[in-house]
Formats: sequence, structure tokens, C-alpha cells
Amino acid sequence: MPKPRVEPDSVFLNIPYDRRFERLYLAYIVGLTELSLTPKATLAIPGGTARLDRIFELIQTCRYSIHDLSRVQLDRVPPPTPRFNMPFELGLALGWAKLNPGQHTWFVFETANRRAQKSISDLNGTDCNIHDGQVQGVMRELRNAFVRRRNQPDVPQMMENYEALRKLLPGLRRQTGAETLFEAGVFNDLITVAARLRDKRSGG
Repeated sequence: MPKPRVEPDSVFLNIPYDRRFERLYLAYIVGLTELSLTPKATLAIPGGTARLDRIFELIQTCRYSIHDLSRVQLDRVPPPTPRFNMPFELGLALGWAKLNPGQHTWFVFETANRRAQKSISDLNGTDCNIHDGQVQGVMRELRNAFVRRRNQPDVPQMMENYEALRKLLPGLRRQTGAETLFEAGVFNDLITVAARLRDKRSGG
């Protein structure tokens, strides 16, 4: 079977999908778009037996991946359970990168320093991007992770478009009829609007 074609500016975004993470979810979308990168996520992948295969295929098509491991708390919904999707998908990306040198670069983002190395000791020796659970921290660490990108807006510029996108959310929710921002259609709309805001600022 031929390997999927790698999209050079695509970033697989491995994050929690819940309301408490909404601010950082928007920060990742805006920040990556500001860096002229295209976020990709599992939101558009349907359930079923082929879901895992499709997640792995999505990882293979992305040149980069970001794995936010900051959600280590137990879920409040009985039975209390930690969230394992993020470290599981990190393992898929790490395995792909090991087997295909130079094809995929992965980054681990976290809230607290050294916590990821404690929860997954195999990550010892890995430098994580610590965002402190803050929107500005995500913007800062995205710039650090992609420091070699030619397009390098500063954090205040990125925050300006983040705030602009937040103000547009009520209208976006009305137009889509979405109950949550974590839906495939809304995800695509957020990327489109973030790109328009970036291009408007740059005069494009």
C-alpha cells in the first residue's frame, strides 16, 4: 500500500475536546493559522471500526503534530477515569516518526513543567513546550516550536486575532447551529475565519 502524501504545512492537533479546554482550542487554531500552518484534527473522523486506521492515516499525512498532555485529571463523570486518547495518539505519531525519519516532527505541550515526564517516563529527555494553561502561553510556545517558520508574527499580533475571533463566536454559533465548537463544520469555519483575520492584518 502506498504511503499517504504528506502535506508540508499541516499539523495534527491532538487535544482534549471539552468546554474547559475551549480557550486553548481556539488559541491553537489561531496560533497555527498565524504561522501559516493548517490545523488538522480527528473531529471530522466518524466512529466505527475503521476510526483508528483513519486517525493513523491523518497523522501520516501531516508533517507535524502537537500533543497536548495537560489533561491528566480524572473525569468527573462516573466512573472517574483519566483521558488516555492524547498519549495514545502521541504514541502513534512517535512510532510513525521513528519508522520514517524526516517525515514527521512531533511536539508535546503541557501546563506544568516536568509533569509529562512523570506521567509518561519514556518521555524523559524530551523538551516539552510549557504553556502554563494560558492562551498567551500557547501562542508563545507555538512560536518556539515553529521558530524556523518564515512567517513569524509576534504574540501581541496573535492575541489580537484571537480576541477578534472570540468576538465572532456568537454569530458563528448561530450560523452553524452548533451546540459546541468541537464539531467538524465549526472547526473548519474557525480555521477559515482565522485565516481571513490573518490575511486582513497583513494586507493579503
